[in-house]
Amino acid sequence: MRIGELARQAHCDVETVRFYEREGLLDEPARETNGYRSYTGAHAAQLNFIRHCRSLGIGLADIRMLRRYQADPSQPCDEVNQLIDCQIVRIHEQIESMRVLEQQLRTLRESCHAHHNSSSAECGIMKNLEQPIDEESCSCHAEAAHDETAAKG
Repeated sequence: MRIGELARQAHCDVETVRFYEREGLLDEPARETNGYRSYTGAHAAQLNFIRHCRSLGIGLADIRMLRRYQADPSQPCDEVNQLIDCQIVRIHEQIESMRVLEQQLRTLRESCHAHHNSSSAECGIMKNLEQPIDEESCSCHAEAAHDETAAKG
């Protein structure tokens, strides 16, 4: 099959297929006599595997490692388990980071009590954003830093 058909089957763009091929995640296809790439069902399976990994937030380097396990299924899966455990830890860290960001944005939003028709010169949000990012002058970061310190203590 040609690259367009492979991309359609995998529900992605042709450029995505080319990118994964350039990155060495997708096996290089054979070439037809006219120079066109010729993909097989094995390429479709590889592309689906890669896209599934990406949908779980797994990075390219880790997908390379998983593809090696896919290519040699006789290997023990301890490293695969460890990779997924690390991915879970990363996700928890991202969730916590997003909670801190949400609190910072809520604090920032609360800094403006101006009416809808007020000018941006009177806006507490704009005044806050003009401050350097530090705990002394920026209320949204000071609150988050205080919450983070309290949570650790």
